[in-house]
Amino acid sequence: MHELSVTQGILDIVLEKAKEARASRITTINLVIGEMSSIIDDCVQFYFDFLSKDSIASEAKLSFTRIPMQVRCRSCGFPFSPDKSVWSCPQCGKWDAEIVAGQEFYIESIEVE
Repeated sequence: MHELSVTQGILDIVLEKAKEARASRITTINLVIGEMSSIIDDCVQFYFDFLSKDSIASEAKLSFTRIPMQVRCRSCGFPFSPDKSVWSCPQCGKWDAEIVAGQEFYIESIEVE
């Protein structure tokens, strides 16, 4: 259900940016979402369709780009995408990794007329 508030935030931002650009219509919103975020594309689309009704974003297309999870070994610095059950570094074998990608959630760009 948190997608409702997230989607409202997206709409608020794109409407503000479109107003600054003196746009008459928002055509596309490009979103970047990390694999580890709990955001569900279909829910965002559903809420966006509902919330954007009667606005200049009402016919905007949402485009979702998913970023896979990647970690980096804190011991040797080797970047890797861990298996769901194995987070040990394939380079040095240690279990000391930090997440460096996959938690993103942002508006990459908007297209307007």
